[in-house]
Amino acid sequence: MKADPHAKGRVVQAGVPLVSARMAVVMAHGRGGTPDDMIRLGILLNAPDVTYVSLEAVGQSWWPDSFLAPLGVNQPFVSSALAAMERAVANLNAAGLSDEQIGVMGFSQGACLALEYTARSGRKLAFAAGLSGGLIGTGEAGGEYLAELYGNTEKKFEYGGNLSGTSVYLACHEEDPHIPLARVQTSARIFKRKGAKVKVEILPGAGHGIVPEEVDVVRGFVSAKA
Repeated sequence: MKADPHAKGRVVQAGVPLVSARMAVVMAHGRGGTPDDMIRLGILLNAPDVTYVSLEAVGQSWWPDSFLAPLGVNQPFVSSALAAMERAVANLNAAGLSDEQIGVMGFSQGACLALEYTARSGRKLAFAAGLSGGLIGTGEAGGEYLAELYGNTEKKFEYGGNLSGTSVYLACHEEDPHIPLARVQTSARIFKRKGAKVKVEILPGAGHGIVPEEVDVVRGFVSAKA
């Protein structure tokens, strides 16, 4: 197995050229998706001075199992996915954008990736939006298998740094077949502890998808003037 399976994934860019961008957004698709899915979402945001950078997972999946599974089950894929996100942000820095001019976002698996990257990197980004996602965690906490975590044990969430100035948006359906509400709530607490400005939106009923309310919030992030 390759140590960095996502290293050669496509990077799709849309929006304005970087040289004239006020902001850039790094985007990660969900399981079974493509970078083009997220680019289409970027177009819906209708921000005329933003560059969108959408990443591709090998085999259309960032890791093989649930993000709730023991961390070792999903390696080296999680580490490789985080490295892909870091490369994208570093390339934007090299193009002249500061961390405060960069947002990260994703859906489902991609949401988990964007959130975990934000927590682990410690970068004070413009925003991180997790649409149907939660933190992956940094280690195994042990303990009981919990119904509220869909039969998984809890994780450790040990992150350094301070995210003061970063807006974090966590959105999820009340009954999501892949993302337990308990993990969304834990993720919100962790980000608040790190100093981020956190908004949580729990959509009523069952579902797993992006809805107009979520798009409106992200549109507000990319439309806000620096």
